[in-house]
Order: sequence, then C-alpha cells, then structure tokens
Amino acid sequence: MMDTVKKIEILLVEDNPTDAELCIRALKKSNLANELVWVKDGAEALDFLFGTGAYAGRDLAATPKVVLLDLRLPKVDGMEVLRRIKEDERSRAIPVVVLTSSKEDRDIAESYQLGVNSFISKPVEFDAFAKTVSELGLYWLLVNHPPR
Repeated sequence: MMDTVKKIEILLVEDNPTDAELCIRALKKSNLANELVWVKDGAEALDFLFGTGAYAGRDLAATPKVVLLDLRLPKVDGMEVLRRIKEDERSRAIPVVVLTSSKEDRDIAESYQLGVNSFISKPVEFDAFAKTVSELGLYWLLVNHPPR
C-alpha cells in the first residue's frame, strides 16, 4: 500500500481529526508536512512501523525521522505503541515525541521509563498549539541528528 513512499519524515499517530488537522496545518505552514503519514489508532501505527496489516510490503527502510504519538488511542493505546517501538531493534532509534492532552505525572514518568524522547502536553489555545507543533517539527526534522 505505501511502497511508493520512500522517505517518511513524520508519523503522526492521532485519533482526533481536529488535533491532527491542527498539527498538519502547523507543519505545512513551516514547510514540514510534505512527507507526513497520519494514522488514526495505535494498531495502524504498529502496522505502519512494522509493515503488517494494510502496510504489509511497505519498505521498512523508510523509517520516520520522528513519531508524534498521542497516548489516548483506540485499539492499542499510546503507551503500548511506545513500548513496542522502543523494545524492537528495528525501531528503537526512532525518536518518539508524546503529544497528548495528559498532564498526569504517571503518564510522564511511564513515558520516560519506556524511552520517550520528549513529552509535550497539547496547549489548549490554537495559536499556542500551532506554535508548539511547528517548533517541535523544526527541532526534530532540522536540528536533531538521529543515528542512521
């Protein structure tokens, strides 16, 4: 299905269409959304990352530069997605940024114990949300140097 996509910059894992659209719009405004894949639940994220289900046959060498991961997801929750990403040798080095409405200490602590690279609580106000997404996109795509 996705074998035509050779270069993935961002994997956005977000079930809320409004939040996803705000993320995509903010990234487009900063010219960072050209190679973005949006999946709507944790199961689809895992299928995409590991080339299973609807993404069977996808070129697994085309790993995202960063995963933007919500925690409250249908089918497979964000903590389980994070656990699976960081436990697997093929995906362990992919930076994962939790972008969630949660501000709970236990979510923050568990995310870091599982190996998250950054934990960001979604700002409620639109302009602050857009600025946050744009800045994290700039950092993870242009400033950060991941291993290859």
